[in-house]
Amino acid sequence: MKQSGLTLVELMVALAIGSFLMIGAIQIYNQSRQAFVVNESIARVQETAQFAMDTIEADLRMASNWGRNSRGLAVEGRSIIGNANPNGLPQPIGTCSADWVLNLALPIDGVNNGYGLACAATNGSQANSDVITIRRASVAHVDPILGQLQIQSTRVQGEIFATGVIPPAFTAATAASAADDPTDPAFDSETHNLIVTSYYVSPTSTLINGVPTLRRHRLMGSVAGPWIIDDEVAPGVENLQIQLGIDVDADNTVDRYVNPGDPIYNPTAVGFVPGARIMTARIWMVVRGVTIEPGIQDNRDFEPGDVDLGVQNDSFRRMQVSKTILLRNART
Repeated sequence: MKQSGLTLVELMVALAIGSFLMIGAIQIYNQSRQAFVVNESIARVQETAQFAMDTIEADLRMASNWGRNSRGLAVEGRSIIGNANPNGLPQPIGTCSADWVLNLALPIDGVNNGYGLACAATNGSQANSDVITIRRASVAHVDPILGQLQIQSTRVQGEIFATGVIPPAFTAATAASAADDPTDPAFDSETHNLIVTSYYVSPTSTLINGVPTLRRHRLMGSVAGPWIIDDEVAPGVENLQIQLGIDVDADNTVDRYVNPGDPIYNPTAVGFVPGARIMTARIWMVVRGVTIEPGIQDNRDFEPGDVDLGVQNDSFRRMQVSKTILLRNART
């Protein structure tokens, strides 16, 4: 039986066709892999930005919530002019100052393009980045806890305490209300934890060396007394900016935006406008990848808030995000 095989020409043609197919498959693979790496890098930066924004937003929305009312000036034991701790409440070890804890007249405050807090920033603070301080009460009411700074409040008044025992004024008022009119809710009181948080950007993370990160000081409590924890929120946040929307004519609309620290909303400052209230907070963040990405040259000039960060000219992927947040407890 006669058998025939491939000629040299046929073999060369087959090898050429196979080589072209292999080269095409390899190119498609490389392009797909490159697209995957780019998409993953974008997704990670977006995820960091979303997580950091959601964390700050949850605090901001509840600023000026003091339990059963939203009037910080009606809470006894808060800082007043000339006395940061009028009731001699226990202060946290390593505190940012008694005023940082007890200044309920400023449910939202901050430092514009600097740090300025009395307590130290872990690994320093990022230049040209804002600090945001938020004061509020916990959403859910709790039992009185010894050593925890808490607020006992009704719809008309409140008091800060840390004894684990409801202040006598509230137990007496509740008893008097019940004897007079059991259906009157004005004297019904609840206990809520006092929450104070300051967000800032550190130039290097404790988790990933050399990567800027969003950090926060938080007021905590224990049997031994109140204390402050400084924890890392989101590595990759490079800059944080905030501007506050102010209502100056009591019509529940924003009349102007100001930088943190502006005297217009501070009752203790020269330049305070009586009746001025913070209605909204506008947040900007610049977020970058945690590792260098080959093929990228960041030559954009980011201008979040009131700062111009200039052109970085490096190989990190960056994005700028912003959001305007309405304070739930700001309206009259």
